[in-house]
Amino acid sequence: MRSPSSVDSTEPERAEGEEGDARGAGRAARFREDTRPERMRIAGEAQGRYGRTVSWGVQIGDERVVYTNMAVPVMTRLRQQERQVLDTLVDAGVARSRSDALAWSVRLVGEHADEWLTKLREKMAEVDDLRAEGPQV
Repeated sequence: MRSPSSVDSTEPERAEGEEGDARGAGRAARFREDTRPERMRIAGEAQGRYGRTVSWGVQIGDERVVYTNMAVPVMTRLRQQERQVLDTLVDAGVARSRSDALAWSVRLVGEHADEWLTKLREKMAEVDDLRAEGPQV
């Protein structure tokens, strides 16, 4: 499969400002259309083999565009103060809805707490191992 940079090698990799954003979005859209049949074929094979849905996207510079992905509804209870945080993100135009604001917040925490979350997952695995070694009641 071609990479986005192989779509047009004469185009600069990343321009500054709104023009650069528009150019990157255009390149991502062109790449999506140019690779659609090949991606669909690969997705069909992978989904048949592994029984899982395949998601696609492209990254141009620091910008990541996801073409297909699965969104799973999650129910959560938030206090008024937490809902106000989400509403502020919606009012500021950072997100379109509370759902998008919550997803944005989770992604942000994931990006900035990656090292901490990795350590937490390792410790949780250690706890699981200790439980497995313990007496079976």
